[in-house]
Amino acid sequence: MKSKRVLAVVMVLVLAVAAFTACARPTEDNQNGTAQGGEKQNITINGSTSVQPLVEELAKAFKSKKPNVTIDVQGGGSGVGIKSANDGVVDIGMSSRELKAEEKGLKEFKIAIDGISVIVNPANGVTNLTLEQIKKIYIGEITDWSQIGGAAGKITVVTREEGSGTRGAFIELTGVEMKEGDKKIDKTTATAITQGSTGAVMTTVASDPNGIGYASFGAAAENTAIKMISVENVQTSAENIYAGTYKISRPFLMLTKEEPVGAVKEFIDFILSAEGQEVVSKHYLKANK
Repeated sequence: MKSKRVLAVVMVLVLAVAAFTACARPTEDNQNGTAQGGEKQNITINGSTSVQPLVEELAKAFKSKKPNVTIDVQGGGSGVGIKSANDGVVDIGMSSRELKAEEKGLKEFKIAIDGISVIVNPANGVTNLTLEQIKKIYIGEITDWSQIGGAAGKITVVTREEGSGTRGAFIELTGVEMKEGDKKIDKTTATAITQGSTGAVMTTVASDPNGIGYASFGAAAENTAIKMISVENVQTSAENIYAGTYKISRPFLMLTKEEPVGAVKEFIDFILSAEGQEVVSKHYLKANK
């Protein structure tokens, strides 16, 4: 009789352990982030501060359809997003520049096209600059607004931090990045004020009558505290960026280490769908226009 009681206790313990293990072990759906049923799922995203506001809006729209999915979107710059995606630290990395050859192992999803606006203080009388003038300002060869038709005043050059996708695209497209031997060197003047986000660049330029900076068109177009200027006599506008006549433009990318699955795939598919691209078109150019 005693042995039967012991056997029964052992069986209860075995069943309890099995039940606990089943609860503790992530299901395949959980591991893949599949947004099925009512189970809470989480998607982690970081990277470009230019892409971040757009992805936050897209996340809100997606959550209205999939309320059980939590999407955590953080900044840090394109370099951070690319590295985090490659290291598997996040589900999705964000980049506001094309990937370099050594980064091409990642899966790329172009979600929007964005121009980089050249911005000045509204009090500045300059309304147009050539690419060559912008280059010379940023490498320190033009230092006063009077040299390019403006009122006398030392130019305050404002740039983004190293690793920023906006900076990477800007210096490449304006010629500030120059080839020396086998290397490309960023020649941005050492006297430039470096800021860590799109918002900080716009705030700095807005507070300095002699300031010049650059920012995502989507953000700059909504900021009345700064002025976007023409480049090569072409206005910064959605139509000109998409047509290719405005030359300082770049893609917005979402990046994954492997082919996305589960909730991550659902979110990216939503972004690239007609519904997601309508959200994009409110502030940026559609990737699939």
